Amino acid sequence: MRIIPAIDIIDGKCVRLSQGDYSTSKIYNENPLEVAKEFEDHGIQYLHLVDLDGAKSKHIVNHKVLETIATSTSLKIDFGGGLKSDEDLQIAFNSGASQITGGSIAVKDPDTFYSWLKKFGSKKIILGADAKDRRVAISGWMEDSGKHLMPFIKEFQEKGVEYVICTDVSKDGMLEGPAFDLYEEIIKDNPSLKLIASGGISTFDELPKLQELGCEGAILGKAIYEGRISLKQLERFIL
Repeated sequence: MRIIPAIDIIDGKCVRLSQGDYSTSKIYNENPLEVAKEFEDHGIQYLHLVDLDGAKSKHIVNHKVLETIATSTSLKIDFGGGLKSDEDLQIAFNSGASQITGGSIAVKDPDTFYSWLKKFGSKKIILGADAKDRRVAISGWMEDSGKHLMPFIKEFQEKGVEYVICTDVSKDGMLEGPAFDLYEEIIKDNPSLKLIASGGISTFDELPKLQELGCEGAILGKAIYEGRISLKQLERFIL
């Protein structure tokens, strides 16, 4: 299972939210590159970079942060937040993203999302399927799409999606453990899916459990920043 630390960006700074609420924003580092390099120094190869300003503005904003990290580290970066147009996508890839995550766009403009999938392939385009009470949450989790999570994932997998990041919004940033039952259900329903678990991971012991369920990756944020899981532990897990 891939270990994928998250860096969430507001005003160019590394922050974390709780349950997607911007009013809970807490700055952990003024310099995201410093954080990324520390991850890299501990053997981590992947990074989940989220443009929270972009998610709010509905277009890419913090691409310079992406470019700085991509050119100064060897991390493979999955970038998301506010990608709504072909131009946004081009900027993200030109700035060094290895993959991009589209969530709101897949709900509001599925044709554009499908065209990205066709043009760039299923290895580069990740479906962001974030859930609140088993319904897909969009627009930085501020909006209920009205779509139910399971059929939503199934529909996109049938159209060629290979990778899905699923965050249970109620768990995100709460350090109360991930949504094991939800992930188990998704994997059972879609055994060939590469599911990346995100949200709520709070202790190291939860990682082997997610691996046993069949998750392809796990995104960690606050647990690292709050010292609940050390980079040394992650380094040993990777090895």
